[in-house]
Amino acid sequence: MDLRNLLEEIAGLLRSGQFTAAAALCRRVLPGHADSAPLQLLASQAFQQVGDFDGMLDCARRAAAAEPGLPETRLRLVEAGIFCGETAAALDELAALERRSESDHAMMQRIAEMYLRCANHVAANRCYRRSAELRPDDARYVYNLASSCVALGAIDEAESLFDRVIALDPMDFGAYHSRATLRTWRVQDNHIEDMTALVQRLPDSHPGQVPLCYAIAREYEDIGAAERSFEYVERGARRRRAMLGYEVGSDVEAMRRIAQVFDGRLLRTDRGPETNGRSVFVLGLPRSGTTLVERILASHSEVDSLGEIDDFAMALVRLAAGPGGKLEMVERSAGIDFRRLGLLYRSSTAGYGHAGPWLIDKTPLNFLYLGLIHLALPGARVVHLRRHPLASCHAMYKTLFRMGYPFSYSLEDLGHYYLAYHRLMEHWRTEIPDSFIDLDYEELVRDQEATSRRLLDYCGLAWQDACLAFDRNASPSATASAVQVRRPIYASSVDRWRSCERQLEPLRRFLESNGIDCA
Repeated sequence: MDLRNLLEEIAGLLRSGQFTAAAALCRRVLPGHADSAPLQLLASQAFQQVGDFDGMLDCARRAAAAEPGLPETRLRLVEAGIFCGETAAALDELAALERRSESDHAMMQRIAEMYLRCANHVAANRCYRRSAELRPDDARYVYNLASSCVALGAIDEAESLFDRVIALDPMDFGAYHSRATLRTWRVQDNHIEDMTALVQRLPDSHPGQVPLCYAIAREYEDIGAAERSFEYVERGARRRRAMLGYEVGSDVEAMRRIAQVFDGRLLRTDRGPETNGRSVFVLGLPRSGTTLVERILASHSEVDSLGEIDDFAMALVRLAAGPGGKLEMVERSAGIDFRRLGLLYRSSTAGYGHAGPWLIDKTPLNFLYLGLIHLALPGARVVHLRRHPLASCHAMYKTLFRMGYPFSYSLEDLGHYYLAYHRLMEHWRTEIPDSFIDLDYEELVRDQEATSRRLLDYCGLAWQDACLAFDRNASPSATASAVQVRRPIYASSVDRWRSCERQLEPLRRFLESNGIDCA
């Protein structure tokens, strides 16, 4: 078979999800076509899909060596490097590629996306801004720049840019939602009428219904119309849920299995000397206050934040990849080299180039890996955020997340997920009580200074008054709370769920019937 036909066959196997077959074919034909960059690129993708990460990175390097001037090979090398924890090398490669591509609007977009994968929001903003300069009337480019401005705290500029996106493309429904989250709207200053008219013109099955409904809900909430707000949240969530092929039972079972596998015997495994006193994990359910705690800590002169990164999960995948799904991964993760996991994680996070000496990893769902963090990173500090069960579930339910958290679009799913999360955290408290602290969101809001002092004391950090002025912290934030954390602490969100007590009553009954106090 000639090379062209080989490439077409491998690409077809990848498109159809036949990754094992694609990888096997690549292994068979690579020796005869070692200098083919297109084949090396396809092989890199195939090996990634089957968990051969050394092969993935090796093929990416060979592709870049064969065609060093081809942007596709350089981008693949960056992506493979990020996946394998070689963050510093990936950032160097991106910087070089950016310098060569400053007149290519499309390539600057792709480079920006890779910078975001490396949590470098300043560089991403620079590339998005350059793309928008080259194509000022392209709504997609203006939208990406606006979103980047939100992460950097340039809220007024972001609002102006989202207005421009809507003017350029009135059917860019995501822009309506993003704009709605930027500030508190007033009765005499909102977009409810225009958005309601727009949503009524769309077919019920139109995907634009989702962001529009969430945008209308947000602005109704701001003006104090709680009932109308919940109606639109419910409408948007129902349509979003219908678009997902998600079964909450798979997550519930995975958390149950984690607790079984990471039992007291395994968690008492000798961890060796304390090897990591630089990492702070801030975790918990989304919308529970993790971003607020991150900003308080990152306002300290000895602390930098990496934001929401997937480095720990990716290091785990590299050591425990294999056939099957979540449950099989849980089983394999119990038998890995825990010290090696810690080394991979530390190497990956060091590549971001932050001075530290303390680095925050604010990835909410790292609560799933508390046992592994305990075993792999002796000395790491772990802060778990708690929030009133109904406040927590309501906050997630009314949020349209950019990605992840599929359990948040149904109150029934939320109930089952919250219960499983609660039981897993109880397991960690029983088996490794000294490996983390619980911090209550309500306590932090009620007594900011005392709770912040407790937080810094746990991390071994001397008190600094700057931690009380976290809203002046100019560092980037790309979470759903990116706008809120630019403001001082406010108490209005603590009991906001009570305006929807009637609608949340079935959730309350379910949680209380399973032993969770919702008083």
